[in-house]
Amino acid sequence: MNKIWHHPLVVAMSNLLLIMLLYTLQRLFFYYTNTDIFTDISTTHLFEILLGGLRFDLTALLYLNSVYLVLLLLPFRFRANDKYQQTAKWLFIVSNSIGIIINCADMVYFRFSDRRTTFRIFTEFQNEGNILSILFSSIVQYWYVTVFAILIIALLVFLTRQKICTTDRRSKPLYYPTETLILLVCIYFTVIGIRGGFGKYTRPITISNAMQYADKPQETALVLNTPFTLMKSVENTPYRNPHYFPKEQLATIFTPIIEQKEQNKEGKSTNVVIFILESFSKEYIGFYNPDLQQNTETGFTPFLDSLLHYSATFRTSLASGRKSIDAMPSVLSSIPMLIEPYIVTPYSTNAVSSIAECLKNEGYQTAFFHGAPNGSMGFQAYARSAGFQKYYGMTEYLEQDYATNHDFDGTWAIWDEEFLKFYGRTMSNMQEPFLTAVFTASSHHPFRVPLRYENRFSKGTLPIHQCIGYSDNALRQFFQYAKQQTWYDNTLFVFTADHTNRLKTEKYNNAKGLYEIPIAFYKPDNSLQGKKQIPFCQTDIMPTVLGYLGYDKAYFAFGNDKSRFLTTNKTDSLTNLNNYIVNYNHPLYQIFSDSLLLQFDGKDICAIYNYKADPMLKNNLKNSLLNDSSDCAPNKKEAQQMLLYLKAYIQQYISRMIENRLTTQTD
Repeated sequence: MNKIWHHPLVVAMSNLLLIMLLYTLQRLFFYYTNTDIFTDISTTHLFEILLGGLRFDLTALLYLNSVYLVLLLLPFRFRANDKYQQTAKWLFIVSNSIGIIINCADMVYFRFSDRRTTFRIFTEFQNEGNILSILFSSIVQYWYVTVFAILIIALLVFLTRQKICTTDRRSKPLYYPTETLILLVCIYFTVIGIRGGFGKYTRPITISNAMQYADKPQETALVLNTPFTLMKSVENTPYRNPHYFPKEQLATIFTPIIEQKEQNKEGKSTNVVIFILESFSKEYIGFYNPDLQQNTETGFTPFLDSLLHYSATFRTSLASGRKSIDAMPSVLSSIPMLIEPYIVTPYSTNAVSSIAECLKNEGYQTAFFHGAPNGSMGFQAYARSAGFQKYYGMTEYLEQDYATNHDFDGTWAIWDEEFLKFYGRTMSNMQEPFLTAVFTASSHHPFRVPLRYENRFSKGTLPIHQCIGYSDNALRQFFQYAKQQTWYDNTLFVFTADHTNRLKTEKYNNAKGLYEIPIAFYKPDNSLQGKKQIPFCQTDIMPTVLGYLGYDKAYFAFGNDKSRFLTTNKTDSLTNLNNYIVNYNHPLYQIFSDSLLLQFDGKDICAIYNYKADPMLKNNLKNSLLNDSSDCAPNKKEAQQMLLYLKAYIQQYISRMIENRLTTQTD
């Protein structure tokens, strides 16, 4: 019995079971540190998630420990050598400690990305020179995760078995064939474990398989582990043409080529100023939340509220993605985030068009502003590829006589107050008409405000709340300056956010609320007013601005021109396909009408909600709608039409991305 207990195979299996137990503990800690996000998981469902997660843990750990297993199972007697065993043990400990660290890091990063980290993160942050300071501040701020990771690694070191049998007296004819057979059998089952199952019809397990154990897309983060998602996305080709429709039929359902007809001749010389406000979730804005108590979960933007009352806004307005790098292509080029952020895909060098390119050809001066170090997040590169004539970043800001090093927040960028003043001054030196866009930065982790503003703004219930108040005040000061400039009255101001951030209320912690951001159009003459009933997405901004300006040439956009709604409260028929909006809630596609949300995994409908009647998305109507024998049921017809549109949208996006056809010139 002692020989069996110390056999290399038993030792290896014991250590694998240990690390799987530690991963389950991490999964539980992940859940308990994010219970404000996972608000309605029952004990039964949590147990289902834990069991489902073992499947992904096994795959990741077999990948991670394959060299260790080979070292231990090689059919040679020298493996009983003390130094050899010690080397194998520390290989096991070091490689799995790395896995534990990145797994624990996602307990924090998940709150900002809403998904497990993939290999794309190395591309996303490749231009960030301050990544070490960001990591250090996170280790300190989220100390409880750091302590937990240390404890888990300590358990790994203390409990890992090393000693194997050193008194095996079997003869060579018996020893080598037996141990070789054990090695081959283990290799066979390891391959099966890595694939995720038996059978010739079993496809290798992927990230999307996590939906098998989740009721909502967010819950896949609990099922998965970060080593698994990193490994599975290293060589992942993000796009494969689904071929839902033949080419000749595809364009009749949806096409991104918009043949524009001139609508507003007076708008042709109007300046356009676009604010992309970092992390401005709808939940933080009092204008959108009259039902929530002020200064607790909402109401941190008194100045923005004052503008929204005199702006064209939308009852449903959504971001395309959950990261900053998703926003710039969506807002300025009407290219959404589907599956992966466009900027980090292999297709990021495709030729693209943008609102800057369209208006530059109409005589507009164009410029993009972002107060971070030049090159950060790939924004400078994208601005250039999208046709912006000028880029103003930290480098250009610090060249000004009034700039000081104290204007840098120490982590990400120039403080919003100083950078928006620079933004206003620079526009006053531009020739009209002009198009500019600015991406603010101060309402970002680690959620600090300048020392002079400590205790000036409400700290609310989340660390970001006082930062939102600070950025709102910076916006106020920008407008105080802008109102004194000659270009102000002739300017269309567009407000949006890049994505949402941490959320507290149940109203927003769901597949719709996680993407709810402000989108508004403001004109100083107050000609654009009213909360519109149609849904609106970031990708609709470019075509809507072009429609408002009376742009009369064909252009490329995945969004729709909804400029006709800016000056009126009319609502198109529900059957108007141009009212639909699409975004991606990993790992599901989502399409919204003015009342329905349909979720689709690329093959099947996963859920249908009437978000107008069921804002918390508690009641999945999929079965009742799709099994309804009455073809006259309005919701059933609309769901069928939404699915048709969504499939065409996905196919157009993927096929054009692969074939480099993202402009009218390449069509």
